[in-house]
This record gives sequence, C-alpha cells and structure tokens, in this order.
Amino acid sequence: MGTKNYGLKNYGLLEGKTGIVFGPLNDESLAWQIALHIHAQGGKFIISNAPLAMRLGSVNDLSKLCGDAPVIPADACSDDDLEKLFAEAKTLYGGLDFIVHSIGRSENIRKKRPYEDLKYDWYMKTLDISAVSFHRIIHHALPVLNEGASLLALTFIGAQRIFSEYSDMGDAKALLESIARSFGARLGKRGIRVNTVSQSPTMTTAGKGIAHFRALYDFADKASPLGNASAEECADYVVTLLSDLTRKVTMQNLFHDGGFSSMGMDERVIALMGYDVLTDAENPS
Repeated sequence: MGTKNYGLKNYGLLEGKTGIVFGPLNDESLAWQIALHIHAQGGKFIISNAPLAMRLGSVNDLSKLCGDAPVIPADACSDDDLEKLFAEAKTLYGGLDFIVHSIGRSENIRKKRPYEDLKYDWYMKTLDISAVSFHRIIHHALPVLNEGASLLALTFIGAQRIFSEYSDMGDAKALLESIARSFGARLGKRGIRVNTVSQSPTMTTAGKGIAHFRALYDFADKASPLGNASAEECADYVVTLLSDLTRKVTMQNLFHDGGFSSMGMDERVIALMGYDVLTDAENPS
C-alpha cells in the first residue's frame, strides 16, 4: 500500500528531493493530491497540519499512501511548533528542497459575517493563518533550506478581483502573494524560488464552506476555455514547480485556472446571461 501510486506516471521529477507539505486534511484537500503526486515522482516529505486539523482529518491514511511519510503536527501560527518541526526535518533529511503551503481559514466566512461588518479579531486570525503563516514557515525554514529549493503557496484569483463571498480571504491571499514576492527577491542569491499558484475554484472542504460556491464553480467552469482545473491537475502543475525544470521561475503568481483569469466576455457567458448568441436578443426562456 505504501508504494502504490494510483496510476500516476513516474517521471522521476522529484527523485532525491525532500520537503514538507502543509495543509492536507482529507482526500478533498489540494494538499492531499499534491502529496500523492510528489510521492509518485520520487519525493520524500513530512506531512504537517495543525493538531486539531490532524484529529479531524485522515492524515494518517495519506501517510500510508505516501510510503509511510512522517506526520508531524504543527500550528503554522506558532513559532515554537515551527522551530520543533524544522529541527525534526533537519534530523530526518538534513536539508529541504521544497515546501508546499496549502493553509487557509476564515471564521468570518464560516460565520457569514459581511465584509463591511467583519469581526476584527477573526480578521486578524484570517490573515495570520492564511498568509502570515507562510512568512513564519519560510523564516523558520531558512537554516535548513537547500540551495535551489522551491517554496510554493496556493492562492486564488480573489486576491486580485472581487468575489463578494470570498470576503477577508481576498485580503489574506493578496498578502500571501506579496509575501511570496518579497521572499523571492531576497532568496534568489541562494537559488531559492518562491511562487504562488492561483488555482481554479475547486471542490475542497474549505471551498465548499463559501456561500454560493457552487455558482462560482459553475460560472468559472463555463467561462474558462479549458474548464476548471481539478485538484489532480493542480498537483501535476505543482510538481513541475517543485522540480528542477522550473529553476528560473520565481516571484510569480501562476494562474492554473483553465484560462479563466484572462477571460472577459464570450458567447458562453452571454448565453449564461439569458441572451440568444445568434440574434443578440434576450432569450425569453
């Protein structure tokens, strides 16, 4: 069971590389699929999430699917937890070649607080959990990062454009992308890359907690020339960014969304609005 790769083709892109994947919860998580694909490409890694999330999720099952990958709980907002985690990583691997950050949470969204009436202590927690945690992780990782390491965080187009129900998570993702650029500029002298991947709306546990998420998912799927990217396709893309094939890609926010981020208006969107594409007349049906 530990060596099964579920039909994923092994190109050996991550052979000999070691890292940490933050954020897997269950098999609906982007980080879960990313971990499976890293394992299939020969990478070795620690699986980490907050202790409470570990208890609520099924991370130990993921560990078994990934060759009994070490599971080390750590709150990414705790300096003490991160210090201990990276000390253990150094003991296990000596140095790290990659880090994946797939962490995000907003209590304001979960409690349906409107953006103009946020609860501010929850707002600060949103920023800390979803963005500042990436800064903390990189800060504590610096002594154990190998030359040429690749650091990656998952984001969403709501960092640049308004999706009303995305609320304070849009602010958090904008900060996350800024942190990636700021570290990328400073770590280039060590050949270390820092990027973010802006993924399509994806049916994850977190995504489904956003009001009207199904409408957003369906709209993006119809408006995107290639349709929404799945979690498995996201994992394929992430693997290339962790590999040596992209060693000169850094400080980028890379859209993995089937083309949605470049779309304006086309016939499919016009049809969604109830207009007849051929006559430009409003469709009474």
